[in-house]
Amino acid sequence: MTPLKLWKDLSPEGVPLNSPAPNAAHILIIGSGVIGLTTAWVLLDKGYKVTIVSKEWASWGDKQRLTSQIAGALWEFPPAVCGHHTDTISLINSNRWCMVSYGIWDDIAKSSSLSAAVGVQVKPATFFTTHPVAESPSLLQKLNEMKASGVRDVIHDADLIRKYGINPAYGVVDAFEFLAPVIDTDTGMAWLTQLVEQKGATLITQTITRDLFSQEDQIRKDYNADAIVNATGLDALTLAGDQTCYPIRGGLIRIINDGTDFPKLTTAMSIPAGTRTNASNEPAASSNEIVFLVPRNDNILVLGGITEPHEWDLDLTLDSPIIKRMRARCESFLPALKNARVDPKYPLAQGLRPFRGRNVRVERELRMQGGKPSRIVHSYGHGGAGWSLSFGCAADVLKLVEGALLDLTPMSMDDVSVSEKARL
Repeated sequence: MTPLKLWKDLSPEGVPLNSPAPNAAHILIIGSGVIGLTTAWVLLDKGYKVTIVSKEWASWGDKQRLTSQIAGALWEFPPAVCGHHTDTISLINSNRWCMVSYGIWDDIAKSSSLSAAVGVQVKPATFFTTHPVAESPSLLQKLNEMKASGVRDVIHDADLIRKYGINPAYGVVDAFEFLAPVIDTDTGMAWLTQLVEQKGATLITQTITRDLFSQEDQIRKDYNADAIVNATGLDALTLAGDQTCYPIRGGLIRIINDGTDFPKLTTAMSIPAGTRTNASNEPAASSNEIVFLVPRNDNILVLGGITEPHEWDLDLTLDSPIIKRMRARCESFLPALKNARVDPKYPLAQGLRPFRGRNVRVERELRMQGGKPSRIVHSYGHGGAGWSLSFGCAADVLKLVEGALLDLTPMSMDDVSVSEKARL
């Protein structure tokens, strides 16, 4: 499958790359996060008519933001820093999906006007380890795959620890770095929402409940839709009848990164989940607590992170013990942060990463309607990697929608992955 390319397959301009014909198929997308919006963009530029239905949209101010706005939005090569997506099917697909997204976000960042409008910048991303990379077959494989895939400026150098002023007592002994897109999610979500609306998408605020399959015919009739894309994140628990969906709560402290209180940080830095350090002064933590520092835009740095599976409540504050540990851990890792000031307007971002028991699900509905294939296409369970996987998943959704419109017999992701591996 040929990857999506900006300007060739997608246009960032406010008109469809291919205008819809009068008899063009009408696709209903349920969900307005980054997965739903990038899917809409791909379908609109392919010449489809699109309606997006969502119970809520990107928002600003005191209201709880969408999960896509809370995300760290540092592009990562899988498995992501927060872990959890590690099964074979996820990794096979995610490697492909993330590189499609890398190319598009990277091309957007290369245009100064687009970069500013979309909120995308390419920055060095440095990952630190507590053991030599050479002693980890999985890390060596990851570095080799990144280089072969086209990730820019991949280097492996333990001297990065000294270069960035990492506490030598923290316990990290090695590091690798590459150039990665970083998205200011508030700006990016606003731009994506405006773009798909300009391209002709109809946006409807409405809550849909219950399993979509059980009401597919009625929903398609109500919205005059030829096919449905389910991009509802955690709501797939009910809308897809998928009982394996679960949240992983995350939180990020936002601090002022203007060079006043500490040298301005322009590099993203992280220690992945599950990495245990040897630092005697590191705050007590579980393997679900990580170090995650990302320059969000020109003057905000986000500090993280935490990964709390099956925690549904959004009741964290700066005084929550786990948030205090998170900040202390970041300060222990990079001592310059001890003088950091919290953003008074928006100090703490928290949200629920939408995970799924096995893997990200990008596939047709497998249940049959009276012996006839369903026209529902699913794209959910992206966890903390929605921005990294977005365009790659959208490209697959496009192909699945085309198959659904022809009423072809759907294949499970397991079967597709087996056939893909056999072809390779």
